[in-house]
Amino acid sequence: MSQDTKHFERNLFEKLLHSELFRTYQNAFRTATGLPLRLVDGTTHEWCLDDESVNRSPFCEKLNLCKSACHACIDVNQRLMSEAKVNGPTTCHCFAGMSASAVPILLDNSLIGFLKTGQVFEKTPSVSNFDAMARTLIRQGMNKDEVAALRDTYLQTRAVEPERYQSMITLLATFAEQFSKHAEKLATISENSEPVPITRARDFIEANLTEPLTLGLVARQSGVSESHLCRLFKEHVALTLTDYINRRRIEWAKEELLKTDTRISEIAFQVGYQSLSQFNRTFARVTGRSPSTFRREQLAGELV
Repeated sequence: MSQDTKHFERNLFEKLLHSELFRTYQNAFRTATGLPLRLVDGTTHEWCLDDESVNRSPFCEKLNLCKSACHACIDVNQRLMSEAKVNGPTTCHCFAGMSASAVPILLDNSLIGFLKTGQVFEKTPSVSNFDAMARTLIRQGMNKDEVAALRDTYLQTRAVEPERYQSMITLLATFAEQFSKHAEKLATISENSEPVPITRARDFIEANLTEPLTLGLVARQSGVSESHLCRLFKEHVALTLTDYINRRRIEWAKEELLKTDTRISEIAFQVGYQSLSQFNRTFARVTGRSPSTFRREQLAGELV
């Protein structure tokens, strides 16, 4: 993965994390389910608890203070996210027996982040459950006093029936799809804080997507030099000018592909590509699928 791609994905993650849409859904999910909800960066290999403590298990809160136990949590969460990246919404159980779930948020073939929830038992925890878990922690190096201090919080941790919990994960998966569409818009929309040359360039590109768009032409319309425009795009859009133009054309093509009476070759030329092969290559690079596969999958989904 190139540094430009990493920067783009990180920049987009930050926009999603601070978006009104995420905050609204996060609050609604927490209130409706009583579960915690976090948006976690898809590019990080680290894991720790943060200040998003609403509905978090008091056991997890206290356990995070214990270095050896925290390593066990890190291992579980890294494995969870690795599996979710490949398989989609995934649930696993930590060493303490609690459920943890991750739902990936994708922008075409790029992983932007994960919606994470859990920290609940499938059935009410018992003293015998705690004693078995305590023996594991002691074998891992925790002293008996540290383990004993976890007892009350362990027994206070919430339990949710498996069927109901799975329904909550289904809600997350549905939102992740909406969030992916929101990410697509955030990837290309203009921001009030962006420099005027970027806004001019975006407007010119939007009005001329069907035409050949060279760097020199767009730079003249934006009122800056070619090199300056390139720097501005990388800094404020986190994409090269060419990548931005391709994404706008592919977004347009996606809309046209859902019109079943339009041939793919016609769409390729309609959205500004000079050849069908160039269109197919770019579409696959941006979305991870061929135009025909995208059309088939989307239309099949609408019929379900």
